Amino acid sequence: MFQINPAFAVPLVMARLDDHQGLNAELRQLFLEKEAQGDKYRNPEPLVYRNDALFESNFRLFDWPQPCIAQLRTFCLRNLYRAIGELNGYDQAMLQRLNISVESWFHIARRGGYFGAHNHAMHSWSGVYCVKHEDDDPKSSSGLLTFMYPNSAASMFIDMATASMKGQYALSPRMLRLEAGQLVLFPSWLLHEVLPYDGSSERITVAFNARFALQGARPADVPLG
Repeated sequence: MFQINPAFAVPLVMARLDDHQGLNAELRQLFLEKEAQGDKYRNPEPLVYRNDALFESNFRLFDWPQPCIAQLRTFCLRNLYRAIGELNGYDQAMLQRLNISVESWFHIARRGGYFGAHNHAMHSWSGVYCVKHEDDDPKSSSGLLTFMYPNSAASMFIDMATASMKGQYALSPRMLRLEAGQLVLFPSWLLHEVLPYDGSSERITVAFNARFALQGARPADVPLG
């Protein structure tokens, strides 16, 4: 017998919203209006390096009252709970015990806008939804969501026996050109970045982080003092 099996797989979950055109048009208009108000809706304490060609909102997006935000939130979280259930083998009763805490925001990138390499501490899952990515060369690296290869030790020595491994065994980054209506979910620890957008209009995305507490679980019995 001869088999080749992956030992440490990282889940990337893809979902697509059907008939997203109307929703995305509402989201784009809303986000451009908020961006125009400057610091009122801007993230006041950015932690990740970016340049002036990228606008990042505050992290309360999913709390906004607009129906288009509620629709997007439902789509994102429904798919997140589905992914968690399938990956962990949880039934519906177990999923209903997972109380979620979410932070969410939007990005608007214009020509040259990018977002440096980072991950999302103190959360278990993150997601990116694409509102708009067009008006650039689809064959270029413009605006690519790029996930870094997570095993840093793999680069300590590379020769021709490992340099060209294919598919899930490749040592290279995973680079995605998002399309309108597409949702990508990934573990929050996974390093990622957005390459410079080289389009003539704007690239608009929504991102969120999530963590969970098990309903009914007792805290650890730790003595105080």
